[in-house]
Amino acid sequence: MSTATDTASSGSEHEELLAQPSFDALPLTEPVRRAIDEIGWTHPTPVQLETYELAAAGRDLVVQSRTGTGKTAAFGLPIVDRLVRPEPHVQALVLAPTRELALQSQREIQRLARHVGLRAVAIYGGAPMDKQIRQLREGAQIVSGTPGRVLDHLRRGTLDVSRLRVLVLDEADEMLSMGFLQEVSAIIERLPGSRQTMLFSATVDDAVERLSERYLRDPVLVSLSGDAVGAQSVSHFVYLVRGTGKTRDLLKVLEVEDPESAIVFCNTKVETERVATFLREQGYAARWISGDLPQSEREKVMAATRRGEIRFLVATDVAARGIDISHLTHVVNYDFPETAEQYVHRTGRTGRAGRTGTALSLVAPRDLGALYYLRLQYGITPVERALPSRGEEATLHEADRIALLEEAFPGEPEAMDRAVARRLLTHPEAERLLGGLLAAFFGRFGEDVDEQAAARRRAKAPAPTPDAASGGPEPSTATEKKPSAGRSEPAARPRRVLMYLNVGRKDGLKRREELRKLLAEVADLAGDDIARIRIKETHTHFDVPAEVADLLPERVRGKEAFGRSLTLERARSGGR
Repeated sequence: MSTATDTASSGSEHEELLAQPSFDALPLTEPVRRAIDEIGWTHPTPVQLETYELAAAGRDLVVQSRTGTGKTAAFGLPIVDRLVRPEPHVQALVLAPTRELALQSQREIQRLARHVGLRAVAIYGGAPMDKQIRQLREGAQIVSGTPGRVLDHLRRGTLDVSRLRVLVLDEADEMLSMGFLQEVSAIIERLPGSRQTMLFSATVDDAVERLSERYLRDPVLVSLSGDAVGAQSVSHFVYLVRGTGKTRDLLKVLEVEDPESAIVFCNTKVETERVATFLREQGYAARWISGDLPQSEREKVMAATRRGEIRFLVATDVAARGIDISHLTHVVNYDFPETAEQYVHRTGRTGRAGRTGTALSLVAPRDLGALYYLRLQYGITPVERALPSRGEEATLHEADRIALLEEAFPGEPEAMDRAVARRLLTHPEAERLLGGLLAAFFGRFGEDVDEQAAARRRAKAPAPTPDAASGGPEPSTATEKKPSAGRSEPAARPRRVLMYLNVGRKDGLKRREELRKLLAEVADLAGDDIARIRIKETHTHFDVPAEVADLLPERVRGKEAFGRSLTLERARSGGR
């Protein structure tokens, strides 16, 4: 079988969609095809096209295809369509490295199986064992789980795999890099030797090859990325930095690139919290997640990200495993990954489902060796970009000020005003006169007009994922039908409001942490709700969500701090 490769599309998006085969290209049964139509998929992805008939025929497979190319449906379709029967015992087992991936597979398979009488159950650590035992007893044909919890059920005798027909190892390279080889091997030793095994992986390194040689029978290799893995639908760029003052360098990169939404990767848990806090202080909607964050908190953060309330999600590799946010426009490597495989997995979280994406990396001198190895091993050669110059930063400030003007004057001017404007543009002193008008307008914002203008730009919200409002699972990477033109757009993230506090440096307020503590005590305001703190000599400005802005003045009325009676209110005319 020939190796398929991702190819860059040409022509318009409409022409590209017409060129793609529909699901008629797959010999699907009517109930499964009906489920696909109800979900709204119109075109199978390349990995789904290449694997379906081989999998349906019972062949063992090693499928190399990067994250976000539709691998879940690639094994889910043949499982529900041909390989599993509506009999009351477990016939298919999907092993995934994280609970998020296990749940994702279970949900997508259940959607595909809605008309064929099959039931999928997810079992994973961190969830009640009793509930999972009850679900298994109620009957399931397909189980999706993490290695540790699956092995636990096998040892307890609560998971019967004696009649298992299919094993899927999803994100095999991630599973091995996370140290699950012993658990995976212990599970496989308990499975029937006659089973079919399918291994899916973004990269096929030596460890993955050894696993396939040990447990797969005459497997067919299906490679849809090869040595150029991750390079086709993602544009790769690097910024060379000194390694000191990296948060400021990161801010400059984000200013000039202006991503709609991104995961920002750090190599340590401490860095994730520090970088997310820094971004929030600059006015960006940012949150951090790490492996230590409780599952309930992770789910809250991810739900907020899908709703478009979080623009930048700062994470470690461990915390990001299993995250599936389909519409990320950028991946940012604040810390360059230590291995080429990590780079592939990180950047695979953008440019998904036929979309284009962008990977940005801050590369310090100590990272040059890892960058060279990335080029050597995977043929990914990021384009080098320079940090913005002072001239480029000035241009950005000018654009921000123009945005303030557009916001201040959204309507159509009177005919006389337009006539005066036209005459003014031809006046020999036009630049001086216009400059005076602009000085008067921007003077209303005070001395930090550029900070306030930048804050408005930074506060813009990313688009929510299509199903965020319903709370449903992430959309598949198969091409989906677009909403009709008459469909209303999802609500934007609540805007932020600039606030004024009559306490500043001369009163003894020196540090942002002091302000956060003060506002928590006197106004019951959470630290995450405070952004863009600017402590001035006689007063302080900061941003809060619009929904709490009008509640704060009453909360602090009559309260004192730093020897003063506090006044907290909306900033007048954008600032004092």
